[in-house]
Amino acid sequence: MADFWIWWVAAALLVGLELATGTFYLLAVGVAFALGGVAAWLGAETPAQMLIGGTLAVIAVAIAHQWRRKRGTPAPQPALDRGQAVQVEHWHPDGTARVVYRGTHWNAELAASDAPRAPTMYILATRGSTLVLTDRKP
Repeated sequence: MADFWIWWVAAALLVGLELATGTFYLLAVGVAFALGGVAAWLGAETPAQMLIGGTLAVIAVAIAHQWRRKRGTPAPQPALDRGQAVQVEHWHPDGTARVVYRGTHWNAELAASDAPRAPTMYILATRGSTLVLTDRKP
């Protein structure tokens, strides 16, 4: 098998893996490997192919990293449960509660320790799978 086919098959595999991960790093390396294959196709010797493919991979990964860093983290999703009423089944002495919401039981805690405990509370936020409650609708 010719050297350029090895480069191009490796590039295709990396691009295919990128479709499963979505990070752009494997895409950058895949493009660099494809260009290493172009160098092989043009008749470059094996050390030159590796130098071209490796150098371009490092440069492409650095560019992808800078691009991802500039993009930052995505904006937080809105809390769809915020403001929804829940029925408190039972209050525990430590301020936590067991509530019914969306047809199932949830653990809940008060947003402020001095908040009054009522049979109907409102969701202020979520912490993992725990609902944070307040006595007023936010």
